[in-house]
Amino acid sequence: MPELSSEQIAQLTALRHMLHRHPEISGQEAGTAERIAAELTALGADRIWRGLGGHGVAAEFTGATPGPTVLLRCELDGLPIRELSDLPYRSQIDGAGHLCGHDGHMASVLGVAMYLAERRPACGRVILLFQPAEETGAGAKAVIADSRWPELRPDYAFAYHNVPGRPLGEIGLRRGPGNCASRGMQILFEGKSSHAAAPEDGLSPANALAHLMKALPALSQGTIADEAFSLSTLTHVRLGAPTFGIFPAEAEMRVTLRTMTNTRMDAMIAKALDLVERHAGTLRTEIHWHDVFRAVVNDETATEIAKRAADRLGLVSRDMPVPMRWSEDFGRFADDGARAALLYIGSGEHHPQLHNPDYDFPDALLPVVTDLFCGILEDLLGLARG
Repeated sequence: MPELSSEQIAQLTALRHMLHRHPEISGQEAGTAERIAAELTALGADRIWRGLGGHGVAAEFTGATPGPTVLLRCELDGLPIRELSDLPYRSQIDGAGHLCGHDGHMASVLGVAMYLAERRPACGRVILLFQPAEETGAGAKAVIADSRWPELRPDYAFAYHNVPGRPLGEIGLRRGPGNCASRGMQILFEGKSSHAAAPEDGLSPANALAHLMKALPALSQGTIADEAFSLSTLTHVRLGAPTFGIFPAEAEMRVTLRTMTNTRMDAMIAKALDLVERHAGTLRTEIHWHDVFRAVVNDETATEIAKRAADRLGLVSRDMPVPMRWSEDFGRFADDGARAALLYIGSGEHHPQLHNPDYDFPDALLPVVTDLFCGILEDLLGLARG
């Protein structure tokens, strides 16, 4: 199968560094999308979709005969975290950075476009999807809800995430549950204020907060190795205003719920809602859900295809004994009917953690991932001289 030339690897590295300099957070990826669309146009994509589910971009490379549709997905968005580094290509946007590696994910998929510019698939078609708003869990859902999605809907879908703590370039495979479902639960309380000298004439959320600060985290059970694993993490609490003369009437609490499966998440939500109802008493409450991620459940067949491609390329691949605790909205594509697999590719055993202010995607992964994705395409569609 083809390999990137040293010149193409240098081009991809420069592209990655350019994207790193100009991060755009979830929902604001317009500039990034334009840069990606320009690259795909220059590489001769047969069709390009813009504005998918927000700022999403997709490109189609078609084969000569009918066959399956294979989607390779990456993410456009950066994080609202200030980068702390002395890299020559460090973020030029104060308060934002590509500190999860989405710049590298985009560059890897652009590397596949470089392959396809020279070799179209023998059959079927390839969809390269540059998805918006992964960090908030909103992007995949919005893309699938786009009225044009039926034009792109794949039979197979693949994506990857770089994983610090794993050997550089090692391909992690996980059949079945791969990433946890998670969601943010925001609880707003409203009672009745009073003078601090007459608390008996008011209704404060303080007691409800005190009980829920213990009761909601107590929903946690097991470890990530257990199918019944659940984790409830208290992330924010606020009671009234910072004064001394007012008995407070309002409060806010935020909790992140996390489970291995979607069914388990449904049960955990029901328990959390019951706790709020029991402890709130006569307080008025509002509950809002944020950053909703479905579980990633990797298809057996798609995962085996990725393993075969890795073996043919001589890449080290290992089955992962337990899922990742962090979430990824790629699971939506499996929910939509695709045979989908998320791959977990090591970015170094001592590499800074995702979302650390000094994180940077390893450039050495670019040819590894591009070759792996092209190996998957060769397995499913064949690659013919274009």
